[in-house]
Amino acid sequence: MSDAVYENPLITRYASKEMARLLSTEHRIGLWRELWIVLAETQKELGLAISDKQISQLKEFRNTLNLKEAAAYERKLRHDVMAQVHAYGDQCPDARAIIHLGATSCYVTDNSDLMIFRDALQMVRKRMLACLGAMAQFAKEHARLPCLAYTHLQPAQPTTVGKRMTLWMYDLVLDLAEIDHRLCSLMARSAKGTTGTQASFLQLFEGDHQKVRELERRIANKIGFPGAYAVTGQTYTRKVDAFLTDTLSGIATSIHKIATDLRILAHKKEIEEPFETNQIGSSAMAYKRNPMRSERMCSLARFVMSLQSSPVMTAATQWMERTLDDSANRRLVMPQAFLAIDACLILLENVASGLVVYPKTIDRNLREELPFMATESLLMAAVAAGGDRQHLHEVIRVHSQAAALRVKQEGMPNDLLERLAADPAFAKISVADVMAPQQYTGRAEQQVHEFLSEVIEPILAQTNQAEKLSAEVHV
Repeated sequence: MSDAVYENPLITRYASKEMARLLSTEHRIGLWRELWIVLAETQKELGLAISDKQISQLKEFRNTLNLKEAAAYERKLRHDVMAQVHAYGDQCPDARAIIHLGATSCYVTDNSDLMIFRDALQMVRKRMLACLGAMAQFAKEHARLPCLAYTHLQPAQPTTVGKRMTLWMYDLVLDLAEIDHRLCSLMARSAKGTTGTQASFLQLFEGDHQKVRELERRIANKIGFPGAYAVTGQTYTRKVDAFLTDTLSGIATSIHKIATDLRILAHKKEIEEPFETNQIGSSAMAYKRNPMRSERMCSLARFVMSLQSSPVMTAATQWMERTLDDSANRRLVMPQAFLAIDACLILLENVASGLVVYPKTIDRNLREELPFMATESLLMAAVAAGGDRQHLHEVIRVHSQAAALRVKQEGMPNDLLERLAADPAFAKISVADVMAPQQYTGRAEQQVHEFLSEVIEPILAQTNQAEKLSAEVHV
């Protein structure tokens, strides 16, 4: 019988090796061992009878994971944490008696999860900075290039290609602020005990409340947190997971909007994502250049947004001090949310770094609609030249309706400008002079440069090039 099993495409196709490694079983169990070492060391510092030899033995085997032996214990004990305690104890016979002393399972599971989520958020943050860096370069390069803007997906006043990019970027800037808030407010569960009362630790320290509090404080600091959550049940409140997935869903929302806009622009042949020399757009239609990376961003982002509901429902149904129906759900939702966002950001950086712009098509599309948009300027110019506003308004209305019918019914080019130029009512002004696209983009170009210098440059100054993550786009 075949040993073939389902493979998670987030691992095999989309996410980075760095994120997959961070969320791996091996890394997680390694953190459990770190937490057991920290617990023993801190308990010793505060006066418990734990020897240097015992701690030394724990450290000796901290990275030598005997996962097969642990799996055998789990089949027998039906408890993942106790299986790892026994497997670690087999390697450290002198320290067996003090491994997990006074702790509940959530000491290692919750604290390690918080450590992983913290590091995963920091990885997401680095990827967002890389995306913003690529997008900033594009915005700067195309800050002046006029293009047709849309409201209701209907032609509206012109903007510039660079200004449109800043709209996408600003959504990500807001998401980045949310990440920073979550990183600053993330705490450790630390040593809270079975139902959060710290009763077992109080017994170990013979009723010394200050030592129990100090144990909690020191452990939190040693594993990289500013402190511990003020109170917990058996677990840290699952509201924290809900907050984290809210943040990831927010990033996914921004990416979905960006990728959707890019797909629309590709449809209009104005901007396209990178397309490699040997890339095939369609198995049947050889001419096609499908926006497959933007489509994939939308697909993965939609998946992340759909995950947002599970942690909320989990938090709402944690009866009293804890129920175990959070466990399986969290094992699925939390890693996959991080993996999918990682994949989205890899794609976004890749696309933003290689966008192809077609200025002549952009100009043609703009000029097809510009005559309608320029009518107010034409009206004011003709009035300034001595014309009657009400009469001019009626002339423009009649010619606009006729030109629109010509475009819609006959499929002919928009000839509004020619009609107005030939009308005696506009004989005293140059219609062509009023039609320069830059006249209608307002402060778009200046806004781009101001946004880049005042908002983006301070953010990008935080980027450490030595810590740049890989960003390979898989199939």
